[in-house]
Amino acid sequence: MIIKGIFGLVVVFALVVAVSYVKALRNEARARANFPADGQLVDVDGQTVHVVQMGLGPDVVLIHGSGGNTRDMDFGLAPALAQNFRVTVIDRPGHGHTPAISPTGDTLADQARLLARAAQKSGVEQPVVLGHSFGGAVALAWALDNTLPPSALVILAGASNPWNTPLPGLYQATSHPVFGGLVRMMLSAWVSQSYIESSIVEVFSPQPAPNGYRDYIASPLILRRSALRANALQRRNLLDQIITQAPQYGSITIPVEILHGTADQTVAFALHADPLSHQIPQSVLTPLPGIGHMPHHSALDETVAAVMRAAERADLR
Repeated sequence: MIIKGIFGLVVVFALVVAVSYVKALRNEARARANFPADGQLVDVDGQTVHVVQMGLGPDVVLIHGSGGNTRDMDFGLAPALAQNFRVTVIDRPGHGHTPAISPTGDTLADQARLLARAAQKSGVEQPVVLGHSFGGAVALAWALDNTLPPSALVILAGASNPWNTPLPGLYQATSHPVFGGLVRMMLSAWVSQSYIESSIVEVFSPQPAPNGYRDYIASPLILRRSALRANALQRRNLLDQIITQAPQYGSITIPVEILHGTADQTVAFALHADPLSHQIPQSVLTPLPGIGHMPHHSALDETVAAVMRAAERADLR
């Protein structure tokens, strides 16, 4: 009886895995069909990079955060900036329509170099580079590299300095070398809309998400197994890279605007923005009282103003 019971459990498990695999494939195919690339696919030494451009004027490059894509940036911020700038929004490796670079996780330096080369091939010159959250760490890595030196930085709720909290359980599971593939498949197959909505509420807290945001950001693209894997590996490796990168910030001599909500529960103001303002000589810190982790939506006017200040300080016309 025990052997029969074990056999029955194995059969049930195999059926669940098979159904989940088929459902994940269908969900991913539907995501690609419903949310195709809406920009240009730029080839950088054999690596595809998805680039969206709009507007005319001095160049501004926007880099999205963890688990995002270009749609987070062009929901409101890119069109607002496009009134005065040529705006280039880029999918980071593993996200949106840009494939991952490395099977073991894309480093900050490699991401920055790839985005800089893609921007360069798209005609970008002397850009103001804005990075949000994880994208803030990539923007800082960009400034430390010489591929396409930015004229100024805007670090928006950016991860910049080491922390002492453990990697969240979701990222531990989705980046696990043995069980990660199964976890990612289950998420891709079965994550509900209510879970997506609660995740959006959490990341925007204490402000609400803008109307239409959930449908616009293409969450099915974020839930593909490849995107979940790339994001998890990048998050797992981030702390060690920040520990290495942070001591170099003093060498950044271009103008830097730091914009950060004081109510940010994802990337803490006191742990990241405040120390960064002392590490970079040419930085100006603008606290956003009561604003959470998404100031490019919750404090759009202030974000646009920070980019304008950065461009003026860099003498871009």
